[in-house]
Amino acid sequence: MSNETIQFAAAIRAHTVQMVYRINASHVAGGLSMADLLAVIYNEVLKFDAHQPQLADRDRFILSKGHTCAALYATLALKDFFPVEELKQFGQDGSRLMTHISHKVPGVEFSTGSLGHGLGFACGKALAAKLQGKSWRVFTMLSDGELDEGSNWEAILFAPHHRLDNLVAIVDYNKIQSLGSVKEVLDLHPLAEKFRAFNWAVKEIDGHNHNEISAALKQLPFASGKPSCLIAHTIKGKGVDYMENKLLWHYRTPNAEQVASALKQIGGGR
Repeated sequence: MSNETIQFAAAIRAHTVQMVYRINASHVAGGLSMADLLAVIYNEVLKFDAHQPQLADRDRFILSKGHTCAALYATLALKDFFPVEELKQFGQDGSRLMTHISHKVPGVEFSTGSLGHGLGFACGKALAAKLQGKSWRVFTMLSDGELDEGSNWEAILFAPHHRLDNLVAIVDYNKIQSLGSVKEVLDLHPLAEKFRAFNWAVKEIDGHNHNEISAALKQLPFASGKPSCLIAHTIKGKGVDYMENKLLWHYRTPNAEQVASALKQIGGGR
């Protein structure tokens, strides 16, 4: 587990908390659950050039759970796609940093927020790469609650049929969705077996263990001729004790005292 990715994840978390607080917004806990995944993906796995965000042979990353965009905006700013100072404009009138992910931002491939669209779009991109004989890959981050959407299961059927082994679906499996636990709302268990039954190659990891994330994503594709699914078991609100595994923090905004506590716990004021 490298110090660099640990510090990167801490910086993503710190910026996420502050961005949400400034505009009295929500979805902070879902951003914290995927911060470790983003840190490793953008530090070690994804092929990109921040100064040429439309580089033809770049890997594509699509955030399907677009409501947690603060964490991805923080990631992109820390990777020099745009100035870190611009994060202070998140959610402000006239800002390109909208509160659901926007393709107007350098490094963002697709505007999402209405759940269930990212994987289908990613399938189209992956198929386009195959048809054009290109080597770039497509990664998409899904929420677990989002898998209630039937459109995802159409895409899950489509990808192996077209042998899209350049496609990687990453499930941020934090077990909590907007109005209850995933188990209570619409149980996904056994999720890995469902993907395997649809002919995907699947790995399950601890989504906060950087070594496990890195090792898995450096073995792509998990099987030749099959799309890859990485099920990352995570904790909603990871890194902030009063948010961890708390349904309330799907929508709640931290106050000034809570922000100070969160930043003290997170560290990483990068």
